Amino acid sequence: MTAATIHVCSLTKLEETVALTGARHVITLINAGTPMRLPATIGHQNHLFLAMHDIVETVEGMTPPGDTHVAQMLEWVNDWDRTTPLVVHCFAGISRSTAAAYTLVSALNPWRDEAALAALLRQRAPSATPNRRIVEIADRLLGRDGRMVAAIDAIGRGADAFEGTPFALEIEAAP
Repeated sequence: MTAATIHVCSLTKLEETVALTGARHVITLINAGTPMRLPATIGHQNHLFLAMHDIVETVEGMTPPGDTHVAQMLEWVNDWDRTTPLVVHCFAGISRSTAAAYTLVSALNPWRDEAALAALLRQRAPSATPNRRIVEIADRLLGRDGRMVAAIDAIGRGADAFEGTPFALEIEAAP
């Protein structure tokens, strides 16, 4: 694995994934108030916490992923120096984190084909079911003209699981 890699995991695998990868940057996408402990090797300046529920439609009393969340994530990743891996996690490592990883790779590698990247995501994470709302927002903000959404729709719902298996997506060097 290269340093310019985005690792995806669940909350329960966060500490282990950070230790195994040597990551120094973490993005958290979980409900506000969910108990969590940031690994000791991650400085608070290298941690982005995005409080949101794993929903696609607006539900009273819940915080859906929004433009601000996705824009903040896209801006924050620009400060990642890519000398060490980045870990993205949500509660189960299935929906919000997989959508975020797909979004970040699409942003950092704008030349990559959306469908090929979605197929790679499915290959690496059979249970991945990227949060469609996050992908829709990212598609619009990145000017992908619906290609990201179509690619995620094409891979469909992932295999049933209570927790995703950690996986990684590499950031490619510019062609």
